[in-house]
Amino acid sequence: MKALRNYLNKIKPDFEPGGKYEKLWSVFDGFESFLFVPNTTSGKKGVQIHDSVDSKRVMIIVVLALMPALLVGMYNVGYQHFLAIGEDAGFWATFLFGFISVLPKIVVSYAVGLGIEFIVAQVKHHEIQEGFLVSGMLIPMIVPVDTPLWMIGVATAFAVIFAKEIFGGTGMNVFNVALITRAFLFFAYPGKMSGDNVFVRTSDSFGFGGGKVVEGFSGATPLSFASSNLQPTNIIGEPLSGWDYFFGLIPGSIGETSTLAILIGAVVLLLTGVASWRIMFTVFGGGALMAWIVSACGASVLSVGDQICLGGFAFAAVFMATDPVTGCRTNTGKYIYGFLIGALAIIIRQFNSGYPEGAMLAVLLMNVFAPLIDFYVVEANIKRRLRRANA
Repeated sequence: MKALRNYLNKIKPDFEPGGKYEKLWSVFDGFESFLFVPNTTSGKKGVQIHDSVDSKRVMIIVVLALMPALLVGMYNVGYQHFLAIGEDAGFWATFLFGFISVLPKIVVSYAVGLGIEFIVAQVKHHEIQEGFLVSGMLIPMIVPVDTPLWMIGVATAFAVIFAKEIFGGTGMNVFNVALITRAFLFFAYPGKMSGDNVFVRTSDSFGFGGGKVVEGFSGATPLSFASSNLQPTNIIGEPLSGWDYFFGLIPGSIGETSTLAILIGAVVLLLTGVASWRIMFTVFGGGALMAWIVSACGASVLSVGDQICLGGFAFAAVFMATDPVTGCRTNTGKYIYGFLIGALAIIIRQFNSGYPEGAMLAVLLMNVFAPLIDFYVVEANIKRRLRRANA
C-alpha cells in the first residue's frame, strides 16, 4: 500500500488546479478517497474529530453485511433453475449458475449509477460521494432474476437523477434510491416485475443442464399464493415449510428470500452501530403485531412467522428502513417510523390483491412522513421542557 500511496502522491499535482488533468480532479479524488482515508479537516479553527469511520467505511460495512444475502440469493437462483428443469446439480454448479446470472446485474447497476455520479461531480466540480456503493448493491438484490439488463440500467439512471442528484446528492435525498429503482420498474414494466415466471430463470444459455428450456411451469412466489388464499408451494407443486421460508429456497427477488442470511447481516450492522436497532426492531414488531391481527381475523393463510420471513419484509426492515438519510433522526421518531413501516407493509400485502408485496411501498410512504414525525417529536420535547421550566 505504501508504493500505491507514493504513486498517487507523485501524480496528484497533475490533477490539482494548474495541472494538465485538473478537469479530472473529481475522478482522481474519488479513487484516492476510496483507497485511503483522507487526512484533511473541515476547517482551520475549532474542535476537530479525527475518526477513520467516515462515510466510505460505513458504506463498506453495509456492503459486507449484504454479502450473506447476496451469496445465498445467487445459490437460490441456481437452485430454482435446476428444480424447474428437473435436474439435481451439485453445490458448485448450482452456485455458479446463480453467480453468472446475477453478476451482470451488479455490473450494470454500478456502471450506470457511478457513471452518472462521476459525470455530475465533474460538471459541478464536487467531490464524488460514496453513497452509491450501497445503492448499487441493493438494486440488483431487490429485482427478479429475469429482469432485463437494459431495464435495470434505465431504472437506475432514473433513480439516481430524480431521487438523488436533483435533491443535492448523497445525504440530501428524500427517498431511498434503491427502492425508487424498484418502484420505477414495478410501475413502468409490471410484466417483468410480477407474474408467475419472472422469479425463476429457466432458460439455460450457460451450458448447464444441457441447455434445457422449461415452458408452462409456475414460478409464483409464496406471497402470490397467499394473496389468493392458497397454500404456498414450490415451482413443481410441492408444499413449502417455514424452514424453506427461513433459509430462502423459494422463488423471489435475488437477495430477499433468505431470512437467515438477512439476520446475519442485521447482526453485523447492529454490532458495528451502523444501523438503528430502534428502527429495525420496531419494523419487525409492527409487522408481527399486524400479522397476528390479520391471522387472528382469519384473513390470511400465513402465520406471523411466515409473514415476517416471506417477501421483502425482513430485507426492508434490515437494509431499507434503517437508511439514516431517509429515515427519522429522533429516537422517539425512530420507534414510530419503524412501527408504521412494519404495520403498513402487512396491511398493503394483505388487502391489496394486485400487489402482494407491501414492504417497498411502506418504506417509501414513510420516507415522506419521516421529517414530519421528527418535527412533531421535537415540538413535543420543546413544549415539555417549557412546562418543566415554568413549573
